[in-house]
Amino acid sequence: MQAQPEPLALEVAIAILHQDDCFLMQLRDNIPTIIHPGVWGLFGGHLEPGETPENALRRELGEEISYRATTLVAFGQYSEPRVTRHVFVGALDIELKYLRLKEGWDFALLPPEAIRQGYYYSAKAKQSRPLGRPHQQILMDFLCQH
Repeated sequence: MQAQPEPLALEVAIAILHQDDCFLMQLRDNIPTIIHPGVWGLFGGHLEPGETPENALRRELGEEISYRATTLVAFGQYSEPRVTRHVFVGALDIELKYLRLKEGWDFALLPPEAIRQGYYYSAKAKQSRPLGRPHQQILMDFLCQH
């Protein structure tokens, strides 16, 4: 019997976008076939072939919320066996009402208390939903450093 090849590691770029001590997060669609359905996560997505993490993140922010970040600073890289997350930090310099959610179920600015608790209420879902564990850990690391 031949050994199955290991699945290729996925590379993604995600953003810690902050405004008034809160963090912009996306409530992922509650579709069982997607990765991390129905949880709060940071905006971003996969890298296309030949794309740098920062360029991928800028593309994804445009695709997901029609946002053009003015400044993104590398925060760190988080690697697991099947995914590497390139994390960037930037200020969200426009009001939420000017963003257009084009991917996901909901979005909101979550306060640090919600990050620590690990869940947040969504008006669209009409229920509290958990934060994705990797994203919660990344934000906890950020809070500890700032």
